[in-house]
Amino acid sequence: MPAPDLTPPQSSLPEAAAAFGAYTLADAAARARDIQAARGAPPGVPPQTAAPVPAPPGIAVPAGPPPPSPAPPAVPSAETPDAEVAPPSSDLDRLLRGPSGIGTSGLRLTLREEPPVPAEPPAVEGTPIPGLYFHPVAEPDPVRVEEVSRRIKSWALDEVSLYPDDWEEEFDGFSVGRYMVGCHPDAPSVDHLMLATRLMVAENAVDDCYCEDHGGSPIGLGERLLLAHTALDPLYTTGEYQSQWAESLHSDAPRRAYRSAMEYFVRAASASQADRYRHDMARLHLGYLAEAAWAQQDHVPEVWEYLAMRQFNNFRPCPTITDTVGGYELPADLHAQAAMQKVIALAGNATTIVNDLYSYTKELDSPGRHLNLPVVIAEREDLSDREAYLKSVEVHNDLMRDFESAAASLAADCPLPHVQRFLRGVAAWVDGNHHWHQTNTYRYSLPDFW
Repeated sequence: MPAPDLTPPQSSLPEAAAAFGAYTLADAAARARDIQAARGAPPGVPPQTAAPVPAPPGIAVPAGPPPPSPAPPAVPSAETPDAEVAPPSSDLDRLLRGPSGIGTSGLRLTLREEPPVPAEPPAVEGTPIPGLYFHPVAEPDPVRVEEVSRRIKSWALDEVSLYPDDWEEEFDGFSVGRYMVGCHPDAPSVDHLMLATRLMVAENAVDDCYCEDHGGSPIGLGERLLLAHTALDPLYTTGEYQSQWAESLHSDAPRRAYRSAMEYFVRAASASQADRYRHDMARLHLGYLAEAAWAQQDHVPEVWEYLAMRQFNNFRPCPTITDTVGGYELPADLHAQAAMQKVIALAGNATTIVNDLYSYTKELDSPGRHLNLPVVIAEREDLSDREAYLKSVEVHNDLMRDFESAAASLAADCPLPHVQRFLRGVAAWVDGNHHWHQTNTYRYSLPDFW
């Protein structure tokens, strides 16, 4: 299947800009003119006469008029043929506002004391963990879920030969289409969603085949991860050896998946977005190696050491690409700010502890000892399994509140449109990740601790 010809997002930041004040004003004026044109307003109308863009529900709006949120660039996709120009519609308003309605209450940057309860709670599968702090969301768009599920299975089977026939049930049970559609509610098209979906499947192939269930082992993991990482961060060497390296990228399923998923991604992403993703994948691989070292030594780390490992071996590469999947770019120097890095790290940490909690019984039933937060707390703090699990819930809740507090503070301090939208996207990823874990009863069940 040919790669979708997605237009790479372009940074709106001027090349040599050292401060953002002038940029913000110029960008706001340009966006206002673009919005007017898209809505059919006469080109000569001054920007300030355009109808104001309503703020997304639940977002704390800083004092003063904020610049309007940017619309994603026009992207050719299977949903909109290249030759067609989409007419003005309510879809533009929806994308400018961000997601809204039942299931998107998580796209807020204000700290809440208790999880919100929708007026009409959506009917979903699975039981949430009692006492866990989370934001309920509705089922993802079923039309998109079906199409993403169809495309990702075709990619896995026909393009990269990812798994043998006897793994098909497990692949289907993972429900990656529901996962990614739920985590990226502002993606402009299915083509954009597929960028995240291929990368997610490839990451899981590396985890399963190199580290975990399907032949994984801590022995020799460093070499395998290094060679796989070159599928993301290509080798540049002499001609004689370059061809041997290129051939090696097809030698096993994880490398085939990494290579293909990254090729699609770099065609749609800017250079800085692609390099950002490579950096976060290096972090992930470093976390894999720390966990493997503990397994080889049969060592249970201190709780703080485990949490340090989990800041690397976690979901961070997924929410960090939320702008690429959304069809825009958070400029590199804004993404690199310490405050933004803290928000992304806390989001990754909280969502990964969600995985520890929902996969707890699954890992207990697997051969060997699997380290997760409840297991480490029980061992290191001499608590019962139940006490350790309940304490892990509180650790997650603290991380979630820290994430929301840090995001709200950054949103107030930096009211740039790309920052606001990126923070909403990360919050949506956090909520969608929990929803997928709660509702994936094929993979997960809760312990009997209540």
